[in-house]
Amino acid sequence: MNSKDINIKNRRATFDYAISETFTAGIVLTGTEIKSIRNGKASLVDSFCYVANNEVWVKNIYIAEYFYGTYNNHAERRDRKLLLKKKEIARLEKNGKEAGFSIIPMRLFINDRGLAKLVIGIGRGKKEYDKRQSIKEREDKRSMARMFEK
Repeated sequence: MNSKDINIKNRRATFDYAISETFTAGIVLTGTEIKSIRNGKASLVDSFCYVANNEVWVKNIYIAEYFYGTYNNHAERRDRKLLLKKKEIARLEKNGKEAGFSIIPMRLFINDRGLAKLVIGIGRGKKEYDKRQSIKEREDKRSMARMFEK
């Protein structure tokens, strides 16, 4: 697998949250973590972000231990620091403190320069009827696509 093809998505993010704004952040990793991500061994399930001391941290991202790592291999679910501009951090902190809003990791990818990037979004949790509406819209799009194919 080519490292440029790495595109790890959090599929539950758009289903469970109405995303209002997105940011692309760098992520501070150790050597074995980036190697594991380049092998595609990561997951964004049940992960979230928080702001502490004017820094954004992502919690609960699963990055599997590197197979060839030695005694200095990384912990699989440690907190990892995100790299954002001060204005973006202030915006995230302001919106993240509002009731009902969360900062959700949406996509982990390797950019053209070989750096790991994380797309995070500010989202409001959807209610059950909002989810049903999303499913209905998706099914309507599929049926329209089928009609135009014929």
